[in-house]
Amino acid sequence: MPLDFVILYGSVRTERQGIRVARFIESEIRARGHTTALIDPMVYRLPLLDRMYKEYAGDAPAPLEQLANFYRKTDGFVIVSGEYNHGIPPALKNLLDHFLEEYFWRPSAIVSYSAGNYGGVRVAMQLRMTLSELGMPSIPSILSFGRVSSAFSETGEPHDPPAAAAPTGRFLNELEWYARAFQAERAKGTPY
Repeated sequence: MPLDFVILYGSVRTERQGIRVARFIESEIRARGHTTALIDPMVYRLPLLDRMYKEYAGDAPAPLEQLANFYRKTDGFVIVSGEYNHGIPPALKNLLDHFLEEYFWRPSAIVSYSAGNYGGVRVAMQLRMTLSELGMPSIPSILSFGRVSSAFSETGEPHDPPAAAAPTGRFLNELEWYARAFQAERAKGTPY
């Protein structure tokens, strides 16, 4: 049974390389028969957080309303992030903070990347804490990619497909398991 995933990408730099990873993940999820929405802050251009979506009381700007609609129907979130000074990129944090209840009772999965060897794993630790607080706890596994500019083409094709396939497959298997489990429990009702 197909699932619906939202991919949240977190960079607005002009020379950003992580979009390659976001495109790769989007392609891999779709190849499994699922639907995706890739949320790119360069496209949505949300203002710095002044009011959360829920504080607009039915009169939210169109981009926030569109995102809320994506989030309400999704079965899980995939967060694709590099690390900025060992932390969460500001554009991603801003994108995340505009919402709250729309994330509840859905799992998240963290895909990190970097220009160097470590694959952005330090941001993953901070994201775990933030995502849990937002009501979308992350699955145990993290998928990380180092040397992102040489690992993927601009369109998101891995330069070494076998090296990317095995960890990505295991990661997405785990995400699907959690998404189906949360979906089944949401159908029964939520704690509040």
